[in-house]
Amino acid sequence: MTELAGTTQLLLSRIRDVPDYPEPGVMFKDITPLLADPEAFAALTEALADLAVRHGATKIVGLEARGFILGAPVALRAGLGFIPVRKAGKLPGATLSQSYDLEYGSAEIEVHAEDLAADDRVLVVDDVLATGGTAEASLRLIRRAGAQVAGVAVLMELGFLGGRSKLETALEGAPLEALLTV
Repeated sequence: MTELAGTTQLLLSRIRDVPDYPEPGVMFKDITPLLADPEAFAALTEALADLAVRHGATKIVGLEARGFILGAPVALRAGLGFIPVRKAGKLPGATLSQSYDLEYGSAEIEVHAEDLAADDRVLVVDDVLATGGTAEASLRLIRRAGAQVAGVAVLMELGFLGGRSKLETALEGAPLEALLTV
């Protein structure tokens, strides 16, 4: 078994399916067992850090909230800075904000613009790519802050929701890497 196949199997084995959560008919992919397993969490961190290095990232952006859990150790492992992208109103001081549409309504995310510079290549890290709305907004925010996008890396892509196609334009040729696709 190759190292990548072994990592994939390890990660898959630590993701728990929770039926009918948060509502009937939804199969929720719970990553908390993966986070609780030091071997699996280390393998995930290493795989994402390798992507950061391969794509020439200088900073990691983690999307609230599980992107913080994954992105911070990835940044540390890759020797890069970590920048949190938060829900509106959660960061002190001057921020840049970006609104985006949800299925019902809209939301807004923010970043401290001074944490990003023109020579930064930013890799966005999150747990799941679903519809792509938050990731797309983060790419717009990074570029508005004057930085470059190195790509997006996620633990798992929910392929049936079409997030990859939604992100295609916003990526502007930058890679989208999913360690698992379900």
